[in-house]
Amino acid sequence: MAGLSPETPQPTSITVHQQSRVLEVGFSDGQTFRIPFELMRVYSPSAEVQGHGPGQEVLQTGKREVDLTGLEPIGNYAVQPTFSDGHDSGIFSWDYLYFLGSEQDELWARYRQRLADAGVDRDAPMAAAPAAGGSCGHHH
Repeated sequence: MAGLSPETPQPTSITVHQQSRVLEVGFSDGQTFRIPFELMRVYSPSAEVQGHGPGQEVLQTGKREVDLTGLEPIGNYAVQPTFSDGHDSGIFSWDYLYFLGSEQDELWARYRQRLADAGVDRDAPMAAAPAAGGSCGHHH
């Protein structure tokens, strides 16, 4: 996870639009992005979504209707959203939000390609997650 570099624009405003399901983020460089909740959820930076290495990403489906139920600031560098499906372990740094906003066309295309490659429907319900404890191979 890259830290904030001085040239990373800072958000000047963050607005949650529940009706249209987008997070609107205005940055100090004048850019404003409207990032769909679904995109944030599908590309959540958490280990639960990204896995623990390349190729271990967990393809997320059925997130089109997901809502953002909470948004907690993390220091001065990130926000931690809570989604209506209970997912709350993703920490979105400003540079990651900027990346999601500025690259969203490419990210959507990549997501659709992954769905097609896996032969799954975007709106298919997710298979139930395995019980806690066994999913990442950590031993307690």
